[in-house]
Amino acid sequence: MATIYDIAKRANVSAMTVSRVINNTGRVSEKTRTKVKKVMEEMHYIPNSVARCLVTQESKILSLLITDITNPFFTTMARGAEDAAMRHGYRLMFGNSDESFAKEKDYVEMILSMRVDGVLFSPSGDRSREHLEWLKRQNVPFVLLDREVPGVECDAVLGDSRIGAQHMVREMIRCGHRRIALVNGSQDVSTARERQAGYADALREAGIEYAEQLVMETSYLGENDSLSLSHWMDLAPGQRPTAIFAANNMLALSVLKAVREMGLRVPEDLSLACFDDFGWVEEANPFFSVASQPSYEFGEKGIQLLLERIKNPDVPSRRIVLPCSVHMRQSVGQLQIVQ
Repeated sequence: MATIYDIAKRANVSAMTVSRVINNTGRVSEKTRTKVKKVMEEMHYIPNSVARCLVTQESKILSLLITDITNPFFTTMARGAEDAAMRHGYRLMFGNSDESFAKEKDYVEMILSMRVDGVLFSPSGDRSREHLEWLKRQNVPFVLLDREVPGVECDAVLGDSRIGAQHMVREMIRCGHRRIALVNGSQDVSTARERQAGYADALREAGIEYAEQLVMETSYLGENDSLSLSHWMDLAPGQRPTAIFAANNMLALSVLKAVREMGLRVPEDLSLACFDDFGWVEEANPFFSVASQPSYEFGEKGIQLLLERIKNPDVPSRRIVLPCSVHMRQSVGQLQIVQ
C-alpha cells in the first residue's frame, strides 16, 4: 500500500505538503494540490483515517445506532441520515441493537473505540440511559431518534406517537369499532407508552371503557412466533374485539399471521391497523391502515442537529417533533352495526 512518502516522491513535493492536501490544512497552491491528488489517484492511495484523526481531531465518521434494521421505518430513517451525512462530507457507520440492551452496549463500546465525531441513537429502552451517560462522559455528541429516555437532557427528533395513535384509533371507531384491542411493545420504550396513551385517549373521547384484557405487551420486533390471539377470540361475542391496533408495523405482521392461522380474514372477520408504514411494499399493494411517520426526515433532521451540536457543544438542547398522518386502507372494515 502506498504511503505519503511514496506520493511525495512521485509528485516531487514534501511529505508535509501531501499531508496538508489530505487533511485540507495549511497553505498549498491549487497547482500543487491538483498534482498531488492526481498522483494519489494513480497510486490508489487510501488515507490512514486514524492518523488523519490525530491531525485534525475529527474522524469525519458519524454513527447511527438503531433497534431493527429490518423494519422499513428504520431502514428509511437510515437512508435519510446517510444522504444528509454524505452531503456534509461525513461517512455513516451503522449498528443494529435488535432491541437488546446487551447488544447496544457492545455497539457503544465500538463507537467509543472508533472515536466517531457523533452518534444518532435510537435507544433500546429506558435502561439506555446508562449508555447515553457513558457517551456524555466521553464528550461524544449524540441525538436521540424516535425515542426518549427519562432523565436524559439532549437533542432529539421524535414522532408525535400519542397524537398519531389517538387519530388512528379514532378512525377505527368511526368505522364502527368499539372493542379495539392493542398489541403493544414493551413499556420500557417511550413510544410504546405514548401510543398506549393515545389509544386510551381515543377510547375515552368516544366514551368507550378502557379494558385491560384487550391490551397485550410484547416485543416491538414482532418475531414472536407464538403470538396468540386465542384468548381474545375465545371471549363472548359481546366482549370479543372486532379490531386490533398494533403499535408498530412489525407487530402488525405478527398479528396478521396469527389471525390467518386461526382461519380468520382481515378485514372481513377482524380489522387491523398499525403505527408506521411499510415503505415501497405499500406502494405495490396498499393494504394496512397506518399512522405514518416521515421516517426519511427523522434521519435528515437528526444529522442536522448532530452537526450543529458538534460545531457548538454549548447550545441548548433541542427537541423536534414530527407529525403523523393517518392512511385508511383495506385492512380496516366498516361495521354495518355498531356493537
